[in-house]
Amino acid sequence: MAPEPEFTVGVEEEFFVVDAETLALRHEAEDIVARSDVPPDGLIEPELKRSQVETGTAVAQDAEEIRSSITALRSSLAASAREHGGRLLASGTHPFAHWRDDGGVTPKRPYERLRDTYARLTDEQVVSGCHVHVGVRDPDLAVEVMNRARAWIPLLIAISANSPFWLGDDSGYASYRTQVFHRWPNAGAPEHFASRTELDWVVDDLLRTGLIDDRARIYWDIRPSARYPTLEFRAADVMTNVDDAVAVALLVRALVQTCHAEAIDGEKYPSPRPELLRGAIWQASRFGLQGDLIDVAAARAIPAAELVGRSLAHLRPVLEDRGEWDEVQATVDRILREGTGADRQRATLERTGDLRHVVDQLVADTA
Repeated sequence: MAPEPEFTVGVEEEFFVVDAETLALRHEAEDIVARSDVPPDGLIEPELKRSQVETGTAVAQDAEEIRSSITALRSSLAASAREHGGRLLASGTHPFAHWRDDGGVTPKRPYERLRDTYARLTDEQVVSGCHVHVGVRDPDLAVEVMNRARAWIPLLIAISANSPFWLGDDSGYASYRTQVFHRWPNAGAPEHFASRTELDWVVDDLLRTGLIDDRARIYWDIRPSARYPTLEFRAADVMTNVDDAVAVALLVRALVQTCHAEAIDGEKYPSPRPELLRGAIWQASRFGLQGDLIDVAAARAIPAAELVGRSLAHLRPVLEDRGEWDEVQATVDRILREGTGADRQRATLERTGDLRHVVDQLVADTA
């Protein structure tokens, strides 16, 4: 059997189900999933909370395949939600719902174990992300790529930021989902690993000590997938705009391909101290693209647009070779010009004065 092609892309998206009238969280996610028409090679599943669903695209090679699969999955879920008097919401957090109103964990033993182990952390985990898988066949090279891509985590958070509100208030953060999620002891940026063997030792130690009960419980912002021969990028908020999601997926694939080539060539790369990288991630979560981001290679703050431009230029050869440069550049330029999802949510609130209008607009733009 021929090996899987390198640098394929798959996108997982998490969504909230809200009531069509009140726009509050609904708890029928399992029924909605069961009644959804799953597109070929796609995946629709319940998530941690009974108010959430998750999709997984077909394995894709190019932008149109990614867009087509995302759109089909969202459309199927939205249709099923409407049959239940609900709507689909793509936002890193629900702007006004309280975590006490999310219906609790989905009644599956792995999720119930999380609730038993992590208590209030699990209760408050009412957040939705977007995970991008990129095919990397060689497990040792996958770790090399992860080491090189760590420095890009803040940029991916800033571009995708789409969770400014929490429990009915402006959190002050562009991606408050990042702050909620990074409270887990096994979340955040991965450390630098000397080899795949060292990474496996660390995971084995976590399993042996009972700190995790499954290899999939490693929630790092980048990780080798426990299920697929992929490197999984988990830093992004779920994005309301499909074009934003496609552009981030293409950026991540170009990053992996670039780092892969540089690893093979033995090129040097920045390996930021964990203190600096944590700070840069916080900065991106707090301000998004409104202000400075941290250039971790130079250890200095620079305007977000400057870092975005420099980063795109680094990936441009791969994007151009794949015929994806124009699309990615146009989408990123629009985000810089018109704002991230977080900026758009705040603009809707400023215009309407009502968080329900924010949710209504998000729902209209989701599918």
